[in-house]
Amino acid sequence: MKLAKTTYSVQTVDKAFEMLELLAEQTNGLSMAQLATQIGLNRNKAFRLAATLCERGLVEQEKGSGVYRLGVCSVALAQKFLRNANLVNYAHPLMEELARKHGEAVYMTVIKDDEVVFVDMVDCDRHIKAAPLVGKKFPFATNAPGKVLKALDSRELLEKLMTRRGRRGGSADLDLLESELDEIRTSGIAVDRDALGDGISSVAVAIRDYAGMVIGALTMLGPSFRMLQNRLEQEIIPSLNEYAEILSMKFGYAKASA
Repeated sequence: MKLAKTTYSVQTVDKAFEMLELLAEQTNGLSMAQLATQIGLNRNKAFRLAATLCERGLVEQEKGSGVYRLGVCSVALAQKFLRNANLVNYAHPLMEELARKHGEAVYMTVIKDDEVVFVDMVDCDRHIKAAPLVGKKFPFATNAPGKVLKALDSRELLEKLMTRRGRRGGSADLDLLESELDEIRTSGIAVDRDALGDGISSVAVAIRDYAGMVIGALTMLGPSFRMLQNRLEQEIIPSLNEYAEILSMKFGYAKASA
């Protein structure tokens, strides 16, 4: 039975989660004044809450600037959760193989409502690479993994999602989006350039379960000058297809014979 928030929730715990979620969305950290304002507490209460989280290692305060960031214990806690999730647990060893084989970052991405979420990553060891995206969320219609994850949705659902986000969801032309998703639905593959950052290209391949539903997308991401079309077609896409099929089979998916 769901408990009523107004009756049973503890405000301090609720505000602690607000603070953690707020810091998780920031790459440059936040000052105490910013934290207090955005979570709706006075500076004294916000400081005591942050100090408690710092003691637990969930938040860290940067020396010099004094800004607050997520602490290493938050990352460790998130990683423990992710490792216990079946999709990530099964996928991670395959992602490590792909990253070693091609020298590019590999991600596991899933859909939450109308956003794609980057939930796990194996980075490459190259000097030039994209900034990590683990924990980041993007509107589904703006990038390759999001389109792979939403390719099976009906036009009515797509229209509802696009209307909800307005122009922030990507192209306002629903017909164009649906046409693109039709191609992705057939191939199970999507490619984008500059969608996740200038000069960044990504390739995403669908992972399916026993019912044929898309449950995740195996995504490779790297600088566009390395992700050339010839390399994509001859090396990266065949590898992603192979590993996505192996992963899908772990969830009971059987590819239809020709």
